Amino acid sequence: MAEISAAMVKELREATGSGIMDCKRVLAEADGNMEKAFDLLRKKGLAKAAKRAGRSTSEGIVYSYIHTGAKLGVLVEVNCESDFVAKTDDFIEFAKNIAMHIAAANPAGLTPDDVDQSVVEKEREIFRAQMLEEGKPENIIDKIVDGKVEKFYKEVCLLSQQYVKDPQKTIEEFLKETIGKIGENIQIRRFARFQIGA
Repeated sequence: MAEISAAMVKELREATGSGIMDCKRVLAEADGNMEKAFDLLRKKGLAKAAKRAGRSTSEGIVYSYIHTGAKLGVLVEVNCESDFVAKTDDFIEFAKNIAMHIAAANPAGLTPDDVDQSVVEKEREIFRAQMLEEGKPENIIDKIVDGKVEKFYKEVCLLSQQYVKDPQKTIEEFLKETIGKIGENIQIRRFARFQIGA
């Protein structure tokens, strides 16, 4: 069994924001392997997030982000369970990161339900025309188009987009990690993105 030093615990704690005892426990479980311990903490955080998902989120903040040059701005409402958490640096940092992601990635909505159906139908028509142009058999075109529409949703819906600061995870995964770290249910309620000339 590997020796778990205070320096290892400190390093893992700084990288994840998890509690000292949690870091110590997973390092012991991972036999001192920092990468394995990090993954274990992420899994535990996601499990905690799932447990908290049903809890009410009636507190929170509206965060504003104005990009350099003042030609692009975002307002995002992020909710949590308590006023105390809404004032913490971790929560405010999360809201800021979400606002910056929205500025960069320009999502069309939070989930597929929020995307204007006329936009989806237009995409569907374009995909269908492409498949016909490529000479795909009529009987499989609808399946291909459905797959392309699903991919389109992943690209334009905030929760399923790849997080611009860490493309290895989606915004939903980043949200769940933050729930695990902060210890309260968090919801991205709504957002508005403003761009000069758009």
